[in-house]
Amino acid sequence: MAEVTIRFFAAAREAAGMPAESAKGATLADVIAGLNHDGPLGPVLSVATFLVNGTYRPLTDLTPLPAGATIDVLPPFAGG
Repeated sequence: MAEVTIRFFAAAREAAGMPAESAKGATLADVIAGLNHDGPLGPVLSVATFLVNGTYRPLTDLTPLPAGATIDVLPPFAGG
């Protein structure tokens, strides 16, 4: 399992109550599944986009995470 950094942005940061945290997991889905889905972060995670080292990855991607990877959690953005 790789140790990774999860960075939360916008509404995800507010829901998580912190800008970042460390976690371990073999895949993106493992890491996201390990986060607290019972609190306010759960609904945000269900609609978020995830970047691994700056590259979009769907939760269905089973590519192993490299040690030291950064996962960005980006909620939907409103705008016009």
